[in-house]
Amino acid sequence: MGSLSREESKLEEKRTEDFGYRLWRYDGEPGELIPLLQAAQDHYGYVPEHAIRYISSVTGVPEAQIYGVTTFYAQFRLTPRGKHVVRVCVGTACHVSGAKGILDVIEDELGIHEGETTEDGLFSLFGVACIGCCSLAPVMVIDEETHGSLNSKKARQAIKKIRRLEAKGASQSAAV
Repeated sequence: MGSLSREESKLEEKRTEDFGYRLWRYDGEPGELIPLLQAAQDHYGYVPEHAIRYISSVTGVPEAQIYGVTTFYAQFRLTPRGKHVVRVCVGTACHVSGAKGILDVIEDELGIHEGETTEDGLFSLFGVACIGCCSLAPVMVIDEETHGSLNSKKARQAIKKIRRLEAKGASQSAAV
């Protein structure tokens, strides 16, 4: 990964300030745990173990209780998401059109299972209840791009295209 751009550095600095400010101004209010966890996730992209320890030390809330909250609410993640998020629809229309096979193909192509992130941090894979494109079943969305009327070949091609673009971008960054 290359270095952060000036804008990305400013955004990172702002997130760090927001997270630090929330912890600094914490005054023992019982409803502050969720906003503190949200601030940590905004800053890191997920809620890392060290943030849970830090929040626990500032608030006095036991780490086990904080883990309980983070695992109860679906909005929180304890592991980082990949740069590209792949969502495969497993709703009724997609299911009857072969979504399970598409999910299997994507798992094979990425070398991960549903809910996991590739070792290189490039992809995270999720099955979702419905994307709302039933006429294009089976469907997957990669980041914000919808891929419909999928078969195994199209699904693999979509993943390989992103890998090629990432490799091209990395080689161009290294040349600069």
